[in-house]
Amino acid sequence: MKITEHIKKANGKTLFSFEIIPPKKGNNIQELYNNIDPLMEFNPPFIDVTTSREEYVYLKKEGLLDRKITRMRPGTVGICAAIKHKYDVDTVPHVLCGGFTKEETEYLLVDCHYLGIDNVMALRGDAMSHQKYFEASKDGHKYATQLVDQIKNLNKGKYLHDVIEAADTSNFCIGVAGYPEKHLESPSLQTDLKRLKEKVDAGADYVVTQMFFDNQKYFEFVKAAREMGINVPIIPGIKPLAVKRHLQILPQVFRIDLPEHLIREVEKCKTNLDVRKVGIEFAVQQSKELLAAGVPVLHYYSMGKSDNIHAIASELF
Repeated sequence: MKITEHIKKANGKTLFSFEIIPPKKGNNIQELYNNIDPLMEFNPPFIDVTTSREEYVYLKKEGLLDRKITRMRPGTVGICAAIKHKYDVDTVPHVLCGGFTKEETEYLLVDCHYLGIDNVMALRGDAMSHQKYFEASKDGHKYATQLVDQIKNLNKGKYLHDVIEAADTSNFCIGVAGYPEKHLESPSLQTDLKRLKEKVDAGADYVVTQMFFDNQKYFEFVKAAREMGINVPIIPGIKPLAVKRHLQILPQVFRIDLPEHLIREVEKCKTNLDVRKVGIEFAVQQSKELLAAGVPVLHYYSMGKSDNIHAIASELF
């Protein structure tokens, strides 16, 4: 079922969902199942599975360093299929511009269609570690809008190199990212909203926001988006703080602000276990306000661990 259909079927009730990260290659999927199992009691209608782009590793060869490309967390589509089969829940694979050619993207989408996966999240992706700015892969997309356009064309039977007349074409529901505090590369929030409008006009069906810690910024973002004519569901993305280093890492990586009272509480903590408790308490209060506002879904970034998400959901669902 499409994400938009789940939202419509809920008839105004806020749904629970979460995002997971594939295990690193060489690891067993059972650890992932162990973290998903406790969260299934809250009946998530869908689970997102992230995709990691390629990375460079340096291997010694005859006394020299040889640079090789690898993917540390492969198997997004396979994991989506496994979760869908095991839990009878819809899964949402993340599809990236960065690190993939248009042909590779088409193969991935065809595989998703074969497997009965009805939803995809279309993202540009981040720059590689050695790049100052994002650079499109050779024969790949530069912008998420172009990726959305490719997916919509596939839904019409329009492949990259031919058109196929078939009764069973794909019909993907497409999610895209939104940024309540603007994308770090955008010169202004208004400019960023224009880019979001372009993605929706290209065919995006819903939006999931980057994490934020000030609900007022989400509410203002939704209001501004509606005024611009963006009328698809806008799902808030929530991440509970878990370690003290998040005070530095999250603002640096995601260019977001943390509320002063949250910073003060975290700074009082003696251990990361204390920080985790503060993060849970804050996320519960944040979620309650969003729940009262009638958001369509509360979507949590689990980062592969479920204990704090379970503690939060237990207070809400």
